[in-house]
Amino acid sequence: MTKKLLTLAVAMCIVLSASAWGPKGHDTVAYIAEKHLSKKTLKKVQEVLDGHSLVYVANWLDNASHTEEYAHTKTWHYVNVDPSEGTYANSAKEKKGDAVVAINTIVEHLKSGELTPEEEKAELMMLIHIVGDMHCPMHAGYKSDRGGNGTQVKYFGKQRKLHSVWDSEIVESAHRWGYSEWQEQVDRATKKEQKAIAQGTPNDWIEETVALARDIYERSTTGGNLSYDYVAHYAPVIEQQFLKGGIRLATLLEEIY
Repeated sequence: MTKKLLTLAVAMCIVLSASAWGPKGHDTVAYIAEKHLSKKTLKKVQEVLDGHSLVYVANWLDNASHTEEYAHTKTWHYVNVDPSEGTYANSAKEKKGDAVVAINTIVEHLKSGELTPEEEKAELMMLIHIVGDMHCPMHAGYKSDRGGNGTQVKYFGKQRKLHSVWDSEIVESAHRWGYSEWQEQVDRATKKEQKAIAQGTPNDWIEETVALARDIYERSTTGGNLSYDYVAHYAPVIEQQFLKGGIRLATLLEEIY
């Protein structure tokens, strides 16, 4: 590991930025993915990560995006689809790339075998994080609303941005579990269900997240007080999105390695 990447890895434990799902959500998606990797693929992935697990690096990009070297990845954490556009396919695309473009590009790079060890590690860490991002509904929100950052709601009586509610607060409200407990409790799909989840491409998967975002906007009106009923309604959605993100990340890694 270079000194630069080591510094960023250490920073992950110190800096908490506005990430999709927050650190625990990303850790959960990464851990579910680990549990679905073949021994051969897991060994290769860990070699690329200098012996570390997917969980260890799952939040790296949130901090790296704030550095000069990786500033170009700031728009890679999300997509924006306004109501008039309807779907991601019909939306105006971010000139610097978005989550879907980033995932497709990174997968292509990792499959090419042309990256240096340092480049491969950095791009693999990006992929682990961005797949988690694309399964967080508020990372497929309205451009006009900056993905829920412009919608003010009350969450259990406290003023919050809708985006921040969905990053971490609703996850903690749903279940007070660590990432390993999340995996143990939600990673129970049958082989048939797992196969269905893994089907499609990132371009297909993001449309599911866009649809979820629309539903959340409708149920999260500005000034509304979101509490127990809201959490009860969306806890199964969170569980579903964590599981989908983990299985789909594992699917991509199996294709690559």
